Amino acid sequence: MLIFLIKRLGLMVLTSICLTFVVFFLTNLEPNLKKLAKTEANNRMSEAEVSSWLDRHGYHQNVFIRYGEWLGVVPGWTFTNNDGSQITRCGYLADDEGNFPRFCGVFQGKLGYTTLFQGRVEEIIFKRLELTGKLMAFVMLLMVPAALVIGILAGMREGSRTDRSLSTFSIVSTATPEYVSGVVFISIFASAAFGLKWFNGTATSAMDDATFTNFTLPVVTIALYGVGYIARMTRASMTEVMTAQYIRTARLKGLSFPKIVLKHALRNALIAPFTVIMLQFPWLLTGVVIVETLFNYKGFGWTLIQAAGNNDIELLLSCSIVAVLVVLVTQLISDIGYVFLNPKIRVT
Repeated sequence: MLIFLIKRLGLMVLTSICLTFVVFFLTNLEPNLKKLAKTEANNRMSEAEVSSWLDRHGYHQNVFIRYGEWLGVVPGWTFTNNDGSQITRCGYLADDEGNFPRFCGVFQGKLGYTTLFQGRVEEIIFKRLELTGKLMAFVMLLMVPAALVIGILAGMREGSRTDRSLSTFSIVSTATPEYVSGVVFISIFASAAFGLKWFNGTATSAMDDATFTNFTLPVVTIALYGVGYIARMTRASMTEVMTAQYIRTARLKGLSFPKIVLKHALRNALIAPFTVIMLQFPWLLTGVVIVETLFNYKGFGWTLIQAAGNNDIELLLSCSIVAVLVVLVTQLISDIGYVFLNPKIRVT
């Protein structure tokens, strides 16, 4: 197990570096940099003035050097103005004595400065992740138990009326995207048009105080889409397990049907759904973009949209780091979970 973890951690580091470099390269293409210069300085800047601004802020260096600066393994750039004053990449990170560090990147916990929110990126990211984490927690508490119950009930009696009804519900929920179900929920339950204004059509107030009225619709909108996928995977796995030889033996021995399901079938049937459940975390992190925008809930997904729409390069890069890490960590956890769910699986 220890060797497996070391190998996977090394692979995670390599994958993170490769993926973040691709995102860094794409976000730092020349058109984006020119747009950034005009946004930061003056929209009426000439091409020469834009080029001069990019030079002063280190954007015309080699892409590998700039990527190293962003990671914090290469010293940050410095530029001397005509009057002799200096500006540095780490200038906004001056300590109490006015000294500027040479390294200021991801490895130092310094993710840059967001031009959109006028603050340090790491502070904005942590705040938005906390809000999205709260939304994800409520979604998982609703989605996972409901999906497992639906999948198990459908898989226990393959071909029955219960199976057909629950399978139909699962297909419909998975086939309905969040922007459709969200609009439908707002129109029915948060609008005076149907006389059922039970919930709020916006979740902005839930950022400070989540209540039943302001947090139900976004939670149900996200959970409904994920329930069907997990339920169908659980149902397929449960159906396969229920036809296994050891289940037939248990039935011949006279064990009760509930005991067969809970003691013998359920554990093996949860291996495939466990993977799907773990993959919901990266999906929730980036998939909440639509729901957070629709309900004006200013979490991680909303921040990602704002960063992309406003060409906030530093904030967009930091969002990519978080997304990559969540995907890699959840995959590692799902691989380790296999061992505990099925003793026949061994890792080396």
